[in-house]
Amino acid sequence: MKHHLTFSAICIALLVNVTTYAEDKGFTPLFDGKTLDGWVQQGGKAKYEIIDDMIVGTSVPKTPNSFLCTKKMYDDFELEVDFKVDPLLNSGIQIRSNVFDEDKVLNIKDANGKETKKKIPAGRVHGYQVEIDPSKRAWSGGIYDESRRGWLNNLAKNEAAQKAFKQNEWNHYRIVCKGDSIKTWINGVPAADLKDGLTPEGFIALQVHGVGNDAQKVGKQVSWRNIKIKELK
Repeated sequence: MKHHLTFSAICIALLVNVTTYAEDKGFTPLFDGKTLDGWVQQGGKAKYEIIDDMIVGTSVPKTPNSFLCTKKMYDDFELEVDFKVDPLLNSGIQIRSNVFDEDKVLNIKDANGKETKKKIPAGRVHGYQVEIDPSKRAWSGGIYDESRRGWLNNLAKNEAAQKAFKQNEWNHYRIVCKGDSIKTWINGVPAADLKDGLTPEGFIALQVHGVGNDAQKVGKQVSWRNIKIKELK
């Protein structure tokens, strides 16, 4: 009987491993659970550390938005990630984002299609951001254009996505970028669906929003885990 149980346990373990492999086929982890190899911090001085296989960002006072960025650039991809955020802290996940070594002026169209010039200061992370928003408006999964045009696809008219966010719990994002299409899902619920071709390639980054001198927001945390990507050819 003991050998039979052992054999059964082995079979179950193998089945679980095969199922997991099938689900993850084509995905590559962006975080190895132990180090921040392949990442670099830009912008502010928020604290990033590894705790129990998670990347944990902690807000600090008197610093601008902070970003932990992949060193690698991505164009078309599918990204999946789990996150949990303190209710007082705003955050986001940058996609197809960039940072310049010197000031640069870009010719862009604003959210209304009007041509405009935008100065991007050296060291300023800019680009598409999938919002993490635990406030009452609940726009987590919406798309904001960091340091450029502002909101491109909020969730004001997407009640289902607003209700999908789970306060004080782990949430799951699926993000698909292909050509000029950017789509997001929060906990399996469709959130943003944007057509925009301004930036076809860039890094992925984890944001800790600046909190200024707001004492009640200092020391608050946002955590990420199970970060994986599939490049689409």
